Amino acid sequence: MTPTQHAPLSDAATETAAGQAAVAAEMERLRAENVALLARVAELERRLGLNSSNSGKPPSSDGLGKPKRALRTRSLRAASGKPSGGQKGHKGETLRPVAEPDTIVEHYPGACPACGSALAPTTSIGYGARQVFDLPEPRPLLVTEHRTHTCRCGRCGERVRAAFPADVTAPVQYGPRIAAMVVYLLHYQLLPEDRLAEAMADLFGVKLVAATIAGMSRRCAARFQDFAGALGARVKTAAVKHMDETGFRIGGKTQWLHVACTLWLVFYRVSPKRGSLLDAVAGTVVHDHWKPYYTMDGVLHALCNAHHLRELQALVEIEREDWARRMQRHLRRACQAANLARQRERPLKPALVDLFRRRYDAIAAAGRHPHDGCQAPWPAAAPHRPQPAAATDHPQGRRAALPDRSRRPLHQQRGRARRSHDEGPTENLRRLPFPGGGGRFRRHPLPHRHRQKAGLEHPSHPDPKSRRTPPETPYRLNHKAGTWAVTLILIIWVICDLHLACCSALPASKVVG
Repeated sequence: MTPTQHAPLSDAATETAAGQAAVAAEMERLRAENVALLARVAELERRLGLNSSNSGKPPSSDGLGKPKRALRTRSLRAASGKPSGGQKGHKGETLRPVAEPDTIVEHYPGACPACGSALAPTTSIGYGARQVFDLPEPRPLLVTEHRTHTCRCGRCGERVRAAFPADVTAPVQYGPRIAAMVVYLLHYQLLPEDRLAEAMADLFGVKLVAATIAGMSRRCAARFQDFAGALGARVKTAAVKHMDETGFRIGGKTQWLHVACTLWLVFYRVSPKRGSLLDAVAGTVVHDHWKPYYTMDGVLHALCNAHHLRELQALVEIEREDWARRMQRHLRRACQAANLARQRERPLKPALVDLFRRRYDAIAAAGRHPHDGCQAPWPAAAPHRPQPAAATDHPQGRRAALPDRSRRPLHQQRGRARRSHDEGPTENLRRLPFPGGGGRFRRHPLPHRHRQKAGLEHPSHPDPKSRRTPPETPYRLNHKAGTWAVTLILIIWVICDLHLACCSALPASKVVG
């Protein structure tokens, strides 16, 4: 057979190899797409599992689908083994009789039960006493009239009129006690204005309107401006202060309530922008890892462990990560040791501090190892502003940004009350402050059961007894088998379709040859 006769066969083999390569490439694309879809399903399931007990979402976001009451009221603190209630040596608080009561009511027996003769108060030879603490009877409002007299000087005949007190500015007005009660109920007890007016009318017979209540609040705020400025200055220069912010509505507009507090001082302020942080702050700032906090100059940063415990709880409940449970226990033990040392007024021993650090690094490494090199199979849903330079250059601000997975607090999620110019970079509280930077650890994009579907099995744990993974339910087994069956059918269908397309594209002579 001549070389020209072999040419059609070689061309057919080349086209067949090209078709097989195309099929293999298509199968690889389908596998990657399958992994991406499974990851997105896992992320949606994860969002459905988040609530106020295992994330930064407020309880109001739970809606009608609230978790069981036992879960909603569960504390993140570990059981101490002590009985509930006051502990031994605890100084209790209870009502105690007073030496001089305001009112004394005498009670005497009417007659002798033995002979029936009357008993006079002079026959008393002793008494027993019981005291009742109660509110005084309601009294009408106390009205004080201020009169400024005009006097004529007996020497020169000049008329002189006295001045009214500085706080008496109207012919009829409410006094400072009523204003103090209104401000207390409005701003501390958080009663709405309508209910506050109703309460004042029921309790004291004072009929107020919303405008009067608002005026009392404004005048009180004006008097405390100097005090608020001095308080803010002290909080700024404190060695350690905690900072946070939350959105709320004022006059139908979204505003931001910023708080900076120490052990004894709390400073509140309202701003139309979320990123309007305090300036001239020194010392250590404890916060929730929101990126704009890292733009503050001249401060050290500490991350809030209450947020860490909630985020770790989500990893325990949803991803079934055993390292997260151990990290929770370790953080609680470290906090308890620090509290005991503070109560005893002595520092922690350096050896104990070193032990806590080494244990922390070991648990973090155990959680990071199975996920090394894992990347998100889909891009971020929406672009964000670039990270500020100060946050990138700061030693504690070097965090590798993870893709947007809607792990932001509720007021940062899409569709919530916020403004576009207040929106900061994606904040992620799920990264712990490793000594070398928190960006090294990132959660695997697929939970355990979805990693099995995608062929990405989780490495076996070195200690099988310490990894407690609940068995899969029959429903999940059936669901898993059904998903595999549908995926296999789709792959076979695509392969057959490509094969038919390749065969139809070849001439009949080449196919027969």
